[in-house]
Amino acid sequence: EGSGPIWLNGLRCRGTEERLALCRHRGWRPHVCAHEEDASAVCSAAPAVRLVGSAGRCAGRLEIFHAGQWGTVCDDLWGLEDAAVVCRQLGCGAALDAPRAAFFGEGTGPIWLDDVRCQGNESSLLRCPSSPWGHNNCQHLEDAAVVCAGTGDAGTEGAVVGTSSLSPCGGSW
Repeated sequence: EGSGPIWLNGLRCRGTEERLALCRHRGWRPHVCAHEEDASAVCSAAPAVRLVGSAGRCAGRLEIFHAGQWGTVCDDLWGLEDAAVVCRQLGCGAALDAPRAAFFGEGTGPIWLDDVRCQGNESSLLRCPSSPWGHNNCQHLEDAAVVCAGTGDAGTEGAVVGTSSLSPCGGSW
């Protein structure tokens, strides 16, 4: 079950849309639904990424879903080029900052990636060189973060790419 606002209701996709914002729905706004109605969809085999720990949807601690659990990215070598790839991947505009040292709080679980070295033009964080999955010399006080120019509000993709947790309210998609 999720928590917080439920942003979409009555989502109806044909399957050809490039993103959920292009599907028919009842509008991007908080809906009065129960979280026991939350739904999830795995959109690709690539691990999902999300930003957490801030009030906005396009800023926060970077987390990656891999091997069935969410984990973080270490801030060793972390910079604006890496943040730019994440912002692009999430549809959140340009990268404004690449905070280090658990700026948005320490995560839990595994630290999945370390020594990420994006050039800034990659389509996905997973296309950037890094240490192998789960190999790191880090602690969560070194969790990497991202601040993007966009807000992820109405009509844009949310802060999770690869999976989506939305509530269909009323049981239909």
